[in-house]
Amino acid sequence: MGHVRDLPRSQMGVDTEDNYEPKYITIRGKGPVVKELKKHAKKAKKVFLASDPDREGEAIAWHLSKILELEDSKENRVVFNEITKDAVKESFKHPREIEMDLVDAQQARRILDRLVGYNISPVLWKKVKKGLSAGRVQSVALRLVIDRENEIRNFNPEEYWTIEGEFRYKKSKFNAKFLHYKNKPFKLNTKKDVEKITTVLDGDQFEITNVNKKEKTRNPANPFTTSTLQQEAARKLNFKARKTMMVAQQLYEGIDLKNRELLV
Repeated sequence: MGHVRDLPRSQMGVDTEDNYEPKYITIRGKGPVVKELKKHAKKAKKVFLASDPDREGEAIAWHLSKILELEDSKENRVVFNEITKDAVKESFKHPREIEMDLVDAQQARRILDRLVGYNISPVLWKKVKKGLSAGRVQSVALRLVIDRENEIRNFNPEEYWTIEGEFRYKKSKFNAKFLHYKNKPFKLNTKKDVEKITTVLDGDQFEITNVNKKEKTRNPANPFTTSTLQQEAARKLNFKARKTMMVAQQLYEGIDLKNRELLV
């Protein structure tokens, strides 16, 4: 179902003179849905709000509570992370109030989107090209890209070389990098520098003077975020973002095993 209320598209919809108070209207096309919900809510003994367990979902629940004229103090918000019979039943055992911190965060995000978009987009139309849009995230991201591009263009490349040797001790074999010569750092800026060192080192005897043993801890990879999931799916599976999100949604909803519980 998604959002049922939003800021109007035809105007700013944010009163900058009154503490940035947003003006919400029913989204075009959602009128029949709202009407149907109101009809059933009036007949119901209790209404539960089970939108997604995230910032947007919390805001949707809050908007619905206002539309359906539910009491703010009522514990009518239920959340679950998997759509299975047990998970849904368990969530209804622990209803809670709407978390206004999440709602406020979503409203702040939406208001910022509107303020930035409505104020900067017209400048782009006038100065650059009609139809371009500016946004809370994309405008800042574009600035970062431009700054990085300028750094790349202004960078003066310098030639450098490295020397790596393969060493054997009894049955062991390992690689080592050249760092300094006679305890003094030696820059390898040209092929001539490399040849000068390799001429000195060629056929020489080497010895291990010190061994430092350290314990290393390798932590498991962090759980995926939406962006990292899309990046890995694109890199390893060549998935487009839309396909990745479709598969993720299917996994979230579960796989129909026919005559058996949903597997999530």
